[in-house]
Amino acid sequence: MQRDKQPPYQPVVFRDRAAGFAFLTRSTATSEETIDWDDGNTYPVIDVEISAESHPFYTGRARTVDTEGRIARFERRYEGKE
Repeated sequence: MQRDKQPPYQPVVFRDRAAGFAFLTRSTATSEETIDWDDGNTYPVIDVEISAESHPFYTGRARTVDTEGRIARFERRYEGKE
């Protein structure tokens, strides 16, 4: 691996403002905005729109599509046509 061509791998905080959720991890992503973390250090922070705390699939608020109506409509439309 060439050291001059790789982006720096550093601690970064990803924050979901909608859910009030943030976590510290390592990433090559950078940001000018910083945040003071619980350990007393300052880290760059990246705001994300959706995380596991706010995604409908993970929170159980996902909508289910009513496919029964579509199937019944298809069967009525093509009933007896062979």
